[in-house]
Amino acid sequence: MSAAQFELLGVGNPIMDILAHVEDAFLEQHVAGDKGGMVLVDDSDIANLVQRIGTKLAMIPGGAAANTTLGATRLGLRTAFLGKIGGDTTAEHYFSNFVAAGGDGSRFKRAMLPNGRCLSMVTPDGQRTMRTHLGAAMTLSPAEITLADFADCRHAHVEGYLMFNPALAEKVMQTARAAGCTVSLDLASFEVVNLARDWIMAQLHEGIEVVFANEDEAKALFQRDDDYENYARELAQFGGIAAVKMGKDGAWIARGAELIRVEPEPVERLIDTTGAGDAWAAGFLFGYLRGRSLSEAGAIASMLGAETVRHLGASIPEVMWPRLKNHANTTT
Repeated sequence: MSAAQFELLGVGNPIMDILAHVEDAFLEQHVAGDKGGMVLVDDSDIANLVQRIGTKLAMIPGGAAANTTLGATRLGLRTAFLGKIGGDTTAEHYFSNFVAAGGDGSRFKRAMLPNGRCLSMVTPDGQRTMRTHLGAAMTLSPAEITLADFADCRHAHVEGYLMFNPALAEKVMQTARAAGCTVSLDLASFEVVNLARDWIMAQLHEGIEVVFANEDEAKALFQRDDDYENYARELAQFGGIAAVKMGKDGAWIARGAELIRVEPEPVERLIDTTGAGDAWAAGFLFGYLRGRSLSEAGAIASMLGAETVRHLGASIPEVMWPRLKNHANTTT
């Protein structure tokens, strides 16, 4: 598989991000649920919140696996993406952005519906609280997933948000394995883990090459408070690589008996944590799929995660990528 046409196939929901800075008081007054989480809502709910926020909004292509895939593309991996976009101008903008960055767009599926979108409300501490309407993305059905979607792909990276559709998530994992792909899974959010914990544990027993989790997701998965390195060790006991991300405190990576602490890259001014975990996964998968050591892959991941939080939204500005790509390809 090392000579596969695509080194990485992202699988998930192609969502347009709507980004807004809000105060904590806004969340307390207008947004039900926990700060820092992600909840699926109707499009009208997003429209109502957007109206309350006002005009200071930014629109940037997003979606967890798409963010990761796009970041890895920018670093130099040969990539494609599997997900469903809509039939509106938002969808066309989304598709054009992915292809312009160097990704292959031939495996996107389409529906004559509005494209999915996510309102990401960023508080002064840089934390993001998300409300998402999947739009066209939610109409992707298990019957549409075939071996051809994974043909000539070395590795499939699957976002945990697919677990809101259990039959789809199951079909994606089964088909990726049947096609001979190695697989990584990002647990996405503590709400996802709470919803799909049994399914996640079953997938771990079946075999996943790389698992990404943050502190809250690991805690929800193991249903206990513990040191983060212990979460990583326990995840790695299933036979793959475990990466437990701790935000500004770095990460732990475990494989077998090997345990590595990844130090964070200093960030002088935090703007927005949206997409930081996705970028971290992009950097790690770039290093991993290019045969780098765990510590090298972790250093690349830390670099990309830190760069993301210096900007609004999940997209790193174009001007930053030459330096990041050069550093990723020379990190030792």
